[in-house]
Amino acid sequence: MIAELGHLLAFLALAAACGQTVLGLTTGGETPRRLAVAGGMFATAAMVALIISFVRLDFSVALVAQNSHTLKPLIYRIAGAWGNHEGSMLMWCMIMAGYGSAAALWMSEGKLRDRALGVQGLLTAGSFAYLLFASSPFTRLIDAPFDGGGMNPLLQDPAVALHPPALYLGYVGMSFVFSLAAAGLINGQIDREWARRARPWALFAWSSLTIGIALGAIWAYYELGWGGWWFWDPVENASFMPWLVGAALVHSLIVTEKRGGMASWTVFLAVLTFVLALLGTFLVRSGVMTSVHAFATDPTRGLVLLVGLGIMGGAALALFAWRAPLLKAGPEFDPVSREGAMILNNLFLSVAAALVLVGTVTPMILQWMGEAGVISQEAASLSIGEPYFQLTLAPMVAILLLFMPLAQAAPWRKAELSPMLKWLMPAAIAAVLAAVVAMALGGWGVWLGFGVLVGVWVIFGVGMDVGRRLGAGGFGRVLRLPLTVWGMAIAHIGMGIFVIGATVETATRTEQTFPLRPGEIAEMSGWTFEFQGVSEVEGPNYTALRADILVRHDGINEVIHPETRTFPVARTSTTEVAIKKTLGGDVYVALGDQLRDQPGAWRIRIAKHPLIDWVFGGAGLIAVGGFISLVARLRRRAPAASQEQATSTPTAEADVPAAGAPA
Repeated sequence: MIAELGHLLAFLALAAACGQTVLGLTTGGETPRRLAVAGGMFATAAMVALIISFVRLDFSVALVAQNSHTLKPLIYRIAGAWGNHEGSMLMWCMIMAGYGSAAALWMSEGKLRDRALGVQGLLTAGSFAYLLFASSPFTRLIDAPFDGGGMNPLLQDPAVALHPPALYLGYVGMSFVFSLAAAGLINGQIDREWARRARPWALFAWSSLTIGIALGAIWAYYELGWGGWWFWDPVENASFMPWLVGAALVHSLIVTEKRGGMASWTVFLAVLTFVLALLGTFLVRSGVMTSVHAFATDPTRGLVLLVGLGIMGGAALALFAWRAPLLKAGPEFDPVSREGAMILNNLFLSVAAALVLVGTVTPMILQWMGEAGVISQEAASLSIGEPYFQLTLAPMVAILLLFMPLAQAAPWRKAELSPMLKWLMPAAIAAVLAAVVAMALGGWGVWLGFGVLVGVWVIFGVGMDVGRRLGAGGFGRVLRLPLTVWGMAIAHIGMGIFVIGATVETATRTEQTFPLRPGEIAEMSGWTFEFQGVSEVEGPNYTALRADILVRHDGINEVIHPETRTFPVARTSTTEVAIKKTLGGDVYVALGDQLRDQPGAWRIRIAKHPLIDWVFGGAGLIAVGGFISLVARLRRRAPAASQEQATSTPTAEADVPAAGAPA
């Protein structure tokens, strides 16, 4: 009965979205607002019904039978509701309807809200139509099995349980930013007021997407057993592309809000971010590529998604091409100015997204051409991996970050370079010294030194900027600085920390595999590892081979337990690594297989990952900075803020970030 109720609620949400679309795009008023709220409630209730089916282990529901099991812990029964294609699509629809409900409740009435609700209703209706007619999560089985098939063991992890909701809050959140852009284009009003109302939605979506991507990287690091945190997997790139363009969007919105400029470009970025989010959905769910992250491999549903991508993406771009020429240009400015820095920021971020797009889709296109006989199989087997992205993307991001402190210091309209360079000289000196020290300690690698230089330059540049804002009041004014300043500072510092961590971890990580028998010792980088043997253990829904390894280093004596888990229902094995954390990074130990040619010996892989927590911590700070800036904006009263922005001097604005994260 619960499944039928959820099915009915999903259809009611579809009906509400259809009404919201028609009335929002025509008459407007209170009715589409009420329909948006009702649609969000119906969609949420449908998701709750599916979760209840998973918690109660209702194996008469096909999705539960395929993705749950009686031995599964409760948290993974709940996560199982969205740890598959159909359930995750219902979550997608719920969040999309939820954004419409939130806008209906919190946005002030007017043509912008009505048209935005209409467009969002159209997107929600399309998503629910695909869910209900091509991917229903409520399908019943005639003969219910006694037990279920179990969730993918790789997804039975706390980070992955939280990863899809956070990712979808970002992915789907970009759909409402697009709805606002489409509404502004329909109304012919893309101005400072529009940007002021759109910017909080973009900040929330982009910050949520940051958290979702970071959680995915953490999961890949310790769950897959490979020891890396980013593999340039097509699915990883599917979320990274809208993140890059979204970063450009939140910066472009600043210029439109503060100066009324870059209106056409800002709207185009909103459209492009939405199109890339649709493309990412197609890549993950169409079966066009193989990935541990992919949700579906059904080519029929993939074709439906491709058609939907073409219709929605084409309509979005067509609307922009039709209405954008009518938008007014902003005031003039000098190339050396804050506006110029924002344009540079947008240029580098957009080109970076284009490079990721080329590296992601080119192998797929070549594969299709090979299957069609257009090119040879040898040419069709071309793969694009980490070297391509390091050679193309890394230099562009580095150059972008080198300009970040200069952009923070630049005033609006026109700036002088020499005062800014003089002001930032201490940051430059600190960056050079840090780079020399890093190279001396890490083997004099050029890329290591350059990455550390860039990261320290960004961090000290933020410090110099905060010091400048404090002025003569010094640290006594710290608590009186606007939240927007703190949001900008924390996000930019997070970017600098991330760059340092990613550079040091990539350039100086060490890894070695040892064949060890019980009682034998391995040594690496001043650490000793005594292998004490392997034992069998029982988990809630798995059996495991657990190694006992005594770790010694600088007075540390600790036994760690890497495992190889076997899930009998899913007939799959996973590697559970043991990680010893230190101030300098992680010691990472994985249990391999037993060696046939050496009786009693096991393969033990040991790696050191210096400053790996700086990678994840930096990403977290970027998101925190974005949310702090969002809170600062929500605390402002809309009419007062609008009047203040209309009368204040632009150069006095304190909440403007530069090229890396939003204010």
